[in-house]
Parts: sequence; C-alpha cells; structure tokens
Amino acid sequence: MLTTRGTLALGIRPWLMGIVNATPDSFSDAGERRTLQARVELAREMLDAGADIIDIGGESGVTNRPPVDPDVEIERVVPLIERVAGELGAIVSVDTYKPEVARAAITAGASIVNDVSGLGDPALADVCAQTGAGLVLMHTRAAPKEKLLDPSLDGRVLVDVELFLRERIDLALERGVAFEQLLLDPGPDFGKTPAQTVEALRGIERLHKLGRPLLLAVSRKDFIGAIIGRPPRGRLAGTLAAIAHGVAAGVHVLRVHDVAEAADFLAVSAALGAEIEVDPLLRLSDEIRWEQGS
Repeated sequence: MLTTRGTLALGIRPWLMGIVNATPDSFSDAGERRTLQARVELAREMLDAGADIIDIGGESGVTNRPPVDPDVEIERVVPLIERVAGELGAIVSVDTYKPEVARAAITAGASIVNDVSGLGDPALADVCAQTGAGLVLMHTRAAPKEKLLDPSLDGRVLVDVELFLRERIDLALERGVAFEQLLLDPGPDFGKTPAQTVEALRGIERLHKLGRPLLLAVSRKDFIGAIIGRPPRGRLAGTLAAIAHGVAAGVHVLRVHDVAEAADFLAVSAALGAEIEVDPLLRLSDEIRWEQGS
C-alpha cells in the first residue's frame, strides 16, 4: 500500500491499527484519556504492545451527537498527530471524512486517511491524490453521524458492499488516487443491522477479488454486543473471535482498541498454525509462571 511514508508491505502477517480517540465522547472508552499527554502515552503503549499503525480521530462515531466543526476537529487531532508521528515515529492514520481535516492531518504527519463516509465528499480523494496519502474506502449507505438500519439489505448486503466499493474505487481513481494507495473496509455496523454485519463478514473473502488489501474494524462493535449481550468494554472475547474469522479470511489490517490482547492472540495463533518457528528451547520464566502475591 502506498502512503506518504512509503510502501507498507501488507500481507506477510496481519497488521494492528491501534485506536487513539482525541474526543470526549467516544462510544467505547468514555473519554478516559482527556489530555494530549495521556493520549500520546496511550499511543506509546500501543506501539510497545505491537501496533503497526496508530489511528487518530477527532470526531466520535456516535449518532446522538452533531458533527464536529472542522476547526475543532483539527485542534483535537493535529497536536496529537505531530507528537505520535514525530516524537514516537509512528505510522499514523487520521479517522476523518472532512477534506480540510485530512489535509491538516497529513501536513502534521499522518500518512493514511481513514474515511468512514466512503468518499461522501469526493474532495477527500483529491487531498490523497495531491499528497500521496493512503486512503481507506469504507462501505456505508449512511451519512456520517446518521444511523441507518435498512431491512431491504437483508440477504444482499454483501453484494451491496462489493458494488459500493467498486464504485468508490473508480471514483478515487478518477480523482487521481493511485490504485495502490487504497485499502478497503466492509464497514461493520455502518448502515447495517447486526445481522447484516454478520452476513457481510461471513463473506468477506469475496472482497479479495477487488484487488486491494482489506481492513477489518470490528473492535467492540455493536454487532458483537448484540450477539453476546455485553457493553463495549465487555466485548474483548467477542472481538478476538471476530479477529480470528478475519485472519482466517485473509484480512490485512486489524483496527483494535486492545492492542496487547490482539497481539497475544495473533502470536499464539501463528505459533499453533505453524506460521512462525517455535524454538525447541522455548521455556516459561519463573517470574511469570505463577501470579505473584503481595
């Protein structure tokens, strides 16, 4: 995948994209990291735990709040991107659908634009074409900040995902974005009922025919909560099950809140699947063999 940081060699193993929200109203973390320094530290922790990319967003996806003014969103994300890309040296994606925010973020050091609107504003593609930033195209029939549950998609949502992404690929190319700059996201929960999201993800392998790497953003999502009956921070086990499905289907990037847990899952899965060598001298140290008492 081509980005402003050069080519990302996706496909050898799943990459982890850690989520850092620069918002006070995230659906999943209750805005716990409220200061710039706290958010930088979260990004550092994620990188240490195995994150390959840090995804920074300045507007929550919750649908019961109005959109954030672009100037406010820029104020939220730019200082954080400058530090995470500069001080920490991380590959950064910016989670935005607004061209002016994307341009400011790229200037600050972001190398990928993660657009949850599916090019609702085609000018976003112009920004990526002009700067060389990577572009995530996501399937959604809902406008940003709009909740749309359309029962007419039942039984045909996967077809709609493929059709929509083909159309958006063509639109991006028409605006000057290189095919190699694109990453595709089937959009779990966006404009979909939980059952429709399950339907789309069951057939995610079908999207490989589009010829671009796939991003799977299932962390703590509503469809998982609907299946297991748990609130966002109780959905780790369900998230790991969804990740296992995605990895088996050959997805390239996993967008997650719980980077350490996802990295552990991938490490054990790779060892058991003979995808990595296991040293015959591998042993467990006494320091972590047992829980240590106080």
